[in-house]
Amino acid sequence: MQAALKRHDFGQVFKLARQWGGISFLKIADACDIKPERVGKLARGDGAITTYEKIAYIADALGIPGHMIGMAPRPWERASTPTATSRPELISPLATVAPGIANVPESNDLGTVDLEGDEVQRRRFLAASIGIATGATMTPGATAGRIGPRQVQHLQRRTTRLRSLDDVLGGADTRHIYRAELGTTLNLLRSASYTETTGRQLLSLVAEQAQQAGWAAFDAGRQTEASALYEKAFQAATEAQDAALAGNSLAFLAYQQVSTGTSGVATAAASCETASADAPATVRALLFERRAWAHAKAGQAKETEQALGQAEEALTGIGSDRPGPDWSSWVDTRELQIMKGRCWTELHRPLRAVPALEAALADFNDAHARDKSLYLTWLAHAYLDAGEVEQSAAVITRAMDLSAGIGSVRPQQRANEFLVRLQPHRTIAPVAELLDRAAM
Repeated sequence: MQAALKRHDFGQVFKLARQWGGISFLKIADACDIKPERVGKLARGDGAITTYEKIAYIADALGIPGHMIGMAPRPWERASTPTATSRPELISPLATVAPGIANVPESNDLGTVDLEGDEVQRRRFLAASIGIATGATMTPGATAGRIGPRQVQHLQRRTTRLRSLDDVLGGADTRHIYRAELGTTLNLLRSASYTETTGRQLLSLVAEQAQQAGWAAFDAGRQTEASALYEKAFQAATEAQDAALAGNSLAFLAYQQVSTGTSGVATAAASCETASADAPATVRALLFERRAWAHAKAGQAKETEQALGQAEEALTGIGSDRPGPDWSSWVDTRELQIMKGRCWTELHRPLRAVPALEAALADFNDAHARDKSLYLTWLAHAYLDAGEVEQSAAVITRAMDLSAGIGSVRPQQRANEFLVRLQPHRTIAPVAELLDRAAM
């Protein structure tokens, strides 16, 4: 990518962005104001971008720093962070919400993620190529005089586009991208003027972006940072009077609490109560799923089954065809099956867990390596609970292979926990081979 940028071979830049980042030529064309067919021809080596004006336009559209294409720093690179101002249009909650989020700590209380080697270089290249193609660094330090719904909608579309990075990259790779995007919105909150309605829309966007940044921090093992972002997301969503986002902020926090050894039942219950009963089906299903998970981790089988039933009712009952927000669009019947399998695994009910996980993972694409490897670890535990030791070893081996090089601490943590459970079965040849491979 760097070599292509240096020689102004934007056809190769576009090709690499699509090949490694999954970014369509249509999106690239829209960002760069080039006809889609022209983008396709350039990617095939037919023609070139030669004018200074067009090179500069593409650089600004895709957030390419000037030094990478032999130019002086672009104006947006030199933009300084504005200071807070007192504008009559600035609604009062912003003064308290924005600074707190901007100063979220970046501590890593679970230890630094030490990842080295060719695979990490590949992932960093992938993150960089996707970031350029989606315009992730397009407007650092963005400011505006007065903004309205159109500018907020543009930021919302960018947030939606960037969320897809989580499908193929771990938090170690996406965390800085999501924090930068959050910083852009916070700068607008501080420096721009807008109506009260637009201000609430910006606050909702802050909540959404803080949740995504918090998830990336959680995935990278930065738990202090993650919890601070979730709490600030809840604060912003509450000030925006966005009940669905406020509930989701609490659901994120509950999930983190459970994952770090704290009971998240009360927080998960509060998340369901915070989001109104008329929230979209996917939102309600997501919150009930997270509540079921908290109950399962607390060993509460009856409450787990009840929450799973409520999630299923939300997805299949009256009003289930009502569109939900993009941040909950990934919740579907397969996701619910996976959560059922995970919950029953935690409750040591393998006869329920194994069929649910096997069915849901049968056609689960390996491209979603982090998520699939995580789900496979629960399947391995379920098989071991059922006494199928060799099958459990085969499944955990698959999970470990799939997660190699992923920028997430969670798959390896769960694999290590499972390998400890396998120790008593070292006399079985496949288990001994696996443990020796892991040097345990």
